Amino acid sequence: MSLLRTTLLLPRIARNVARLAAVQQQQSRNYADMSFTFASPAEIFYNSANVAQVDVPSMTGSFGILPQHVPALAVLKPGVVTVFEGDGASKKFFVSSGSITINDDSSVQILAEEAVPVEHLDSQAAREGLSLAQQEAASASTEQAKAEAQIAVECFEEVIKVAEGR
Repeated sequence: MSLLRTTLLLPRIARNVARLAAVQQQQSRNYADMSFTFASPAEIFYNSANVAQVDVPSMTGSFGILPQHVPALAVLKPGVVTVFEGDGASKKFFVSSGSITINDDSSVQILAEEAVPVEHLDSQAAREGLSLAQQEAASASTEQAKAEAQIAVECFEEVIKVAEGR
């Protein structure tokens, strides 16, 4: 084979090798292979279950977690955690606060202060809670009481938004 012909074939061979490597990497990753634990003090929703993806609301912004996500720690803010299970089904949970841990081995733990399936939210009860929290915020005499009432206001506002946006 001539040197010119070999030189012309090298870029094509390199592209094919790169393409094959990418296909092999995608096939070797099992996108439903992420150990996921999600619990609150009242209930365990997932215990080392294999899931495909988890979308979370955090203090630094909402983000999605897939297998082989970079390890991270984050703080949950009031909002919806969406879990995409391996079979394609998705479940949504409202969380008030908590923590997210993403480990190097693709395992993920969410520990929520309070969590409830979105379909169990009651917008009327949340409106009543919001009214009470706003009254407490207005009448709070200490900085701590004001901060606690403000947190409750923010949480109830998010519950109402989620409950009415289902």
